[in-house]
Amino acid sequence: MDETQLSKAAVYVESEGFDGPNVKGYDFSSNSVDYEALFQSYSTMGFQATNFAAAVSMINEMLAEKSRPFEGHEMPDIRQESGCTIFLGFTSNMISSGVRENIKFIVKENLVDVLVTTCGAIEEDIMKCLAPHQIGRFDYDGKTLRSKGLNRIGNLIVPNKNYELFEAWLMPILDFMLDEQMENGEIWSPSKMIRLLGERINNEDSVLYWAWKNKIPVFCPAIIDGAVGDVMYFHSYNKGGLIMDLTQDIRSINRTAVGAQKTGMIILGGGVIKHHVANANLMRNGADFCVYINTAQPFDGSDAGATPDEAVSWGKIKHGCKEPVKIYCEATLIFPIIVAQTFAKYHQKRLSDVDIDPVIGG
Repeated sequence: MDETQLSKAAVYVESEGFDGPNVKGYDFSSNSVDYEALFQSYSTMGFQATNFAAAVSMINEMLAEKSRPFEGHEMPDIRQESGCTIFLGFTSNMISSGVRENIKFIVKENLVDVLVTTCGAIEEDIMKCLAPHQIGRFDYDGKTLRSKGLNRIGNLIVPNKNYELFEAWLMPILDFMLDEQMENGEIWSPSKMIRLLGERINNEDSVLYWAWKNKIPVFCPAIIDGAVGDVMYFHSYNKGGLIMDLTQDIRSINRTAVGAQKTGMIILGGGVIKHHVANANLMRNGADFCVYINTAQPFDGSDAGATPDEAVSWGKIKHGCKEPVKIYCEATLIFPIIVAQTFAKYHQKRLSDVDIDPVIGG
């Protein structure tokens, strides 16, 4: 071979056939935008758009299984209502943001079976019934905000006054809980407390209210890591002795996974909520369906960044199930669209009594 032939042989290694969809995006040439076709086109867009389409398809498969009756071994005191028990885990910032309204819809319409979240989500769901969060900017000066009693969550602002309202609302409930413990022997768990909060807030804007109404358990293993813990700390100096039993909840969430016919995990964010949902599913040798949405990377060994395949190695996602999905994306950007293409369509079709097809967008 001469030099040119050698170079061409190096550059143009002979191609083998590859069987996959052709890359193609949405054509905006029309005078109007067909948003259904736009979202359908994500499947062949590439990169995270294709992962979005895979996530929509997988959630629709979860919902199709959920539409089937439960046929497994019945276990007392756990939720066994359908062919697929769906765990929705989310970090507190989802409730800080407008994703709260998306989650409220899902819970109000009884479309998931278990919620797992962190302390901030519990308090902020209640706080938003008392006073609003407001839009600010990511680059506000922290020192100036502190001097004004304004707390920043990303580009959201929460005045200290809102926390004072929350404390005033929660203190009498803690009194009630302690009285029930002392007088009637009630031992509270985080999920029992959260159920009580949902009942007491009695506000249809609240996620916790609808969870209480629909008997959807809300698990929060880090219940004291936030304003709820702050108020419990203050309360302990006035009336000490309130017991919070975590063992009740680990039994309950694990038994819910074990007693399920199939399970699906939808996890927004990382940390304790991601692991708590996945570890419950370990007790049944893994979930059948899984969708992660977060921005964490796997290179630091954190659970937040761990890929679905790492969860397979632990037995938290079933080996051999349909390929789990991770979308590398900030959830406020993508989750509302996912809800529109999955839960919202499922709800409308359920009202119309139409079968659900497990494909993107129904």
